[in-house]
Amino acid sequence: MAKAKLTFKDINLSITVPVGVRVIEISEKVNSGIVYGCREGDCGTCMMKVEEGWDNLSTISVLEDKVLRENAAGRHYRLACQAQVLGDVTVSPA
Repeated sequence: MAKAKLTFKDINLSITVPVGVRVIEISEKVNSGIVYGCREGDCGTCMMKVEEGWDNLSTISVLEDKVLRENAAGRHYRLACQAQVLGDVTVSPA
């Protein structure tokens, strides 16, 4: 299985993850500052900034694009629950 390096800038931690994993799955396990409220119905709380490796994440879906626009997200922001790691990437909380 292909692997990639996912770095959480806020906690200065880099880990090797399987390609295709969603950022939120790993951020929960390592206690990154990327928070989420989707389980409580607060979509958009898992917004993160992509510091490096923008092209190494999955394509933005229609739903993700809608949520990012509603939250006036700037360039290089993604939702951790939607973004799949495809290559080396560095992220931080929004």
